[in-house]
Amino acid sequence: MASRGVNKVILVGNVGRDPETRYMPSGGAVCNLALATSETWKDKNTGQNQERTEWHRIVFFNRLAEIVNEYVRKGSKLYIEGSLRTRSWEQDGIKRYATEIVANEMQMLDSRGGASNDNYSGMNQDMNQDMSQQSQSSGQSGGGQPNQGGGQQRPSDFDNFDDDIPF
Repeated sequence: MASRGVNKVILVGNVGRDPETRYMPSGGAVCNLALATSETWKDKNTGQNQERTEWHRIVFFNRLAEIVNEYVRKGSKLYIEGSLRTRSWEQDGIKRYATEIVANEMQMLDSRGGASNDNYSGMNQDMNQDMSQQSQSSGQSGGGQPNQGGGQQRPSDFDNFDDDIPF
């Protein structure tokens, strides 16, 4: 395998602008975005913190391009795996080159759709109300000492970790 070489890029960074999506004549989607990665270090001479930001051109194709177009926005934090590709074209008689990362895998690392916690607090309140109604209907009184679970009872097999999950 080493004789063929390896062309693999893994990046974790922030999207610099909203994705741009086009469609090929075949109907397949192509989505481009710019991803910023930063590294910081302490300068040995001055003791000052230094930072360098690199910008990467990322290209997504087909279904992954449609997903990126729908869910990714400027500021989104992404994990991307892909490979380097250099393409060339001629413009005004000058040969030009661009090196891009063709992504084949993408994970969004920030909250779903940039949603604030407010969207989930209503769901948690509803769940707490359901739990309190269940405990009252099962004959448990709400008086006396509150339990440490915030009013929620642990299932009897809570500490039983004997399951089929392989990790």
